[in-house]
Amino acid sequence: MQTRNRFFDDMSQLMTNAMGVAQGAKSEAENAMKSMMDRWLADRDFVTRDEFDAVRAMAQKAREENEALKARLDALETKKKPAAKKS
Repeated sequence: MQTRNRFFDDMSQLMTNAMGVAQGAKSEAENAMKSMMDRWLADRDFVTRDEFDAVRAMAQKAREENEALKARLDALETKKKPAAKKS
C-alpha cells in the first residue's frame, strides 16, 4: 500500500511540475508575441489613440469655426445686398 501512495504522489508532483512548465511557456510565448506585434505596429507608423483623438478634436474645432465664419459671412452678405439695391 505504501508503494502505491508513493507512485501517486510522484505522478501528482510530475503533473504539477508539468503544469508549471506549461504556464511558464505560455507566458513566455505571449510576451514574445506581444513584443513582435509591438515592433510590427511601430514599423507601420500607426498613430496612437491619443494622437487620433487629438487630431479629431482639432478637426471638429476647425469645422465649428468654419460654420461660424460662414454664418457671419452670410449675414454680412445679406446685410450688404439691400444696400446695393438702393444705389
